[in-house]
Amino acid sequence: MQGAAVPNKHHPYHPIIYVRGFAATHDEIEETVADPYMGFNLGSTKTRQVWDGKLRKFFFESPLVRLKDEIVWLAEDDKMTRSDRRYDDVYVDGDDLTAPDVGDPTQPQRPDITLPYQSIVVFRYYDEASEAFGSGNTRPIEHFAKGLSDLILRLKVLVCRKGGDDPITGDPLDNDVAPEDFRVYLVAHSMGGLVCRAFLQNPDLGSPDARSAVNKLFTYATPHNGIDLRIVRNVPGWASFGDVNNFNREKMAGYLGLTAAAPAANVDDVSVVRNFPPDRIFNLVGTNPSDYLVLSGLSAWAAGEASDGLVRIANATTHGPSPNGGDTTSPRAFAHRSHSGHYGIVNSEEGYQNLTRFLFGSLRVDGILDIDKLTLPKEIENEPSVRASYHFEIVATVRGCQWQLHRRTVRENSAIHRLYDDLFPSKNGRRDPDRTQSPHLFSIFLDPSKSVKEDQPISKRSVAFAFDLSVLVPDYQIDGVLWLKRHFEGGYLYRELILVEATPSEKAPGGWAVSYGFQSKTPNKATKKAQTRPLPGEPGITFDIEVVQDKQPGIDATLRIEARTWN
Repeated sequence: MQGAAVPNKHHPYHPIIYVRGFAATHDEIEETVADPYMGFNLGSTKTRQVWDGKLRKFFFESPLVRLKDEIVWLAEDDKMTRSDRRYDDVYVDGDDLTAPDVGDPTQPQRPDITLPYQSIVVFRYYDEASEAFGSGNTRPIEHFAKGLSDLILRLKVLVCRKGGDDPITGDPLDNDVAPEDFRVYLVAHSMGGLVCRAFLQNPDLGSPDARSAVNKLFTYATPHNGIDLRIVRNVPGWASFGDVNNFNREKMAGYLGLTAAAPAANVDDVSVVRNFPPDRIFNLVGTNPSDYLVLSGLSAWAAGEASDGLVRIANATTHGPSPNGGDTTSPRAFAHRSHSGHYGIVNSEEGYQNLTRFLFGSLRVDGILDIDKLTLPKEIENEPSVRASYHFEIVATVRGCQWQLHRRTVRENSAIHRLYDDLFPSKNGRRDPDRTQSPHLFSIFLDPSKSVKEDQPISKRSVAFAFDLSVLVPDYQIDGVLWLKRHFEGGYLYRELILVEATPSEKAPGGWAVSYGFQSKTPNKATKKAQTRPLPGEPGITFDIEVVQDKQPGIDATLRIEARTWN
């Protein structure tokens, strides 16, 4: 699983373009354009305690400020070396150095400079919609998508230019990157993710050269399948206030290029990604509607409990066709944060940690629970009309940190839900497990450069994470009536904190030696050697962990862990 050499020595620390979310009114647009960073510089001092939901003081400086402190490692002599480079913005002496040439928006205005490769750019697409800098008229998403394409092309010229000067020091600067090796990351909040998808998916919007330069897309709280509200359901196409009809699925299918690609496309699902690998898109999903205070809480009421206050959980993720003809879900994580505000998802530690690990990490780990058997209470095991509904909770953390990368719980309306009939459909008198319904518990990205093993070279550092897996006792129904004998609300069929540690090893399959452990047996230690094997048909390794509770009601399952080299 050790990665091959890449022609761009800066990989994976590519330039980053931030794309902000929706501004509904002219006042919001003017407030947005008055900020150089359009909100990505806003931090937070507030978080919610997991156990009681009470306010806790926690200082998060903002994603942009934190990125300026991110350590950049460069590939030198086939190894990663810590450099003195850091990410920085593109504002110098009052100017935006990525400003376009008056005659050609794909070319930069400045012919004399070379931008440092680790540059942070804010796509200021609302400037031309403001009365201060533009016409005061908001343009359609298609126009914004083309503008993003132009910005990427200008950025490529600026960082790949030979003979230009560093805009800060005035010294000659050569990033040693050929134009064909230039790559860029897109990081977007809310509607900004739809702008990015329109550019990436719709071949009529922008340049193929710009699209091919995009390495990854990270979305915070993006309504990938539109916005649904109580009473009106999906935002109607005729709702023109503040261009909220941008979130109408029929309109979305048009600007995302879905109807052009397949005229009979299902407009009930516009979260499908085409023309870009769905596994290169990360979806960060918010699950806290109560702290979204827009319209005095009316938005949160309308979006419902299973939302971030604006975007429903079910609408916040993407998927798309895989090379083998199947369907690939994009990696995603859930955080108990609201759409925006003091408890917002962008200005959160959870958001930043998922962002940097997705962009810069070197190992992707997925957990899938393959269930072989679910037993019923003895009193009803022979009842032919029993129906059961199961919830799976998962909370994932990394070693040495007090925050959680991923959190899905019943209390926060984000647990994974399956019916017994989903997991074991009846066919020809048999109930064999349907593996397509196996709960996908997590996708975690790990970065050895952030390992607590700082006394070791980065190539030798282990990475470790833990996940709290719970399977709740279901609600049983017999002939449509709840069976409550021996039922205690909140009980578990299974609950365990499982620890996994991966250590680089040239002798191990895939280049990683893996061990795991159960907190109930070996607290805080992963002592059991995993029997890893190659992933079938692709690079990577996999191993199994038994998930068994043999008393009735119980579960007999296998937790399948898959690890792949990332970046």
